[in-house]
Amino acid sequence: MDLSQIQSLIKFVSKSGVSEVELETKDFKINIKATREPSDSPQVVAVPAQGYMPPPVVAPAPAAAPAAPAQGGAEGEATEADSKYVTIKSPMIGTFYRSPNPETPSFANVGDEIAPGKVLCIIEAMKLFNEIEAEISGKIVKVLADDASPVEYDQPLFLVDPS
Repeated sequence: MDLSQIQSLIKFVSKSGVSEVELETKDFKINIKATREPSDSPQVVAVPAQGYMPPPVVAPAPAAAPAAPAQGGAEGEATEADSKYVTIKSPMIGTFYRSPNPETPSFANVGDEIAPGKVLCIIEAMKLFNEIEAEISGKIVKVLADDASPVEYDQPLFLVDPS
């Protein structure tokens, strides 16, 4: 079977209502599966007929739903009050630490005044400890991440009152 015959077979599958076509000869085996979404084109898998099994196709896991806010019934009031604060977010995925080790005090606590360049926390990513520094001046109003907990990229870590 040459390339033009394979292309015409693909066109047949995409234009007809057929979802799958399998053709096997002594030299090769071809399997064409069509998905019915307009943006997708048919998939072609060609394998030799000597009993070769293709590796299984693993579909990506669905994205996890974002966690619900822990505010309870006062969500509307909390978002209005929080709008005047600046949120410091995680620049990377990793493990959030408030202090350099368990025996030392936290870098920043609620009520502390911060300035640009002050270390607020550490995020460990791939065995590297990255110091996260403040980019604004203000007063820490709330710590949003738990110590030694995993954080995602762009996850809020601190609320700062810039006034």
